[in-house]
Amino acid sequence: MRLRCPICGSRDRREFYYQGAAVMLDRPAPDAGEAAWDDYLHLRENSAGDVDELWSHDGGCGAWLVVTRNVSTHEIKAVRLASDVKEASA
Repeated sequence: MRLRCPICGSRDRREFYYQGAAVMLDRPAPDAGEAAWDDYLHLRENSAGDVDELWSHDGGCGAWLVVTRNVSTHEIKAVRLASDVKEASA
């Protein structure tokens, strides 16, 4: 799999590290209880189709990226700088 870094261009997937979902999850309060924390840590959606993921280009420029990827086919739909995505949503 190859990712197109907006700064470095097309690179092999081994230069990048998956950091998790790019959506903010509602973190429970510290005293929310065991069931709330169990749900938060273990019971997340695992939808098929396109998802936004957070990746870092550790083997290159060090940029943080939001990668839109189809988790069923692994097709990369878009790669954007995380800072651009954050600015657009503010």
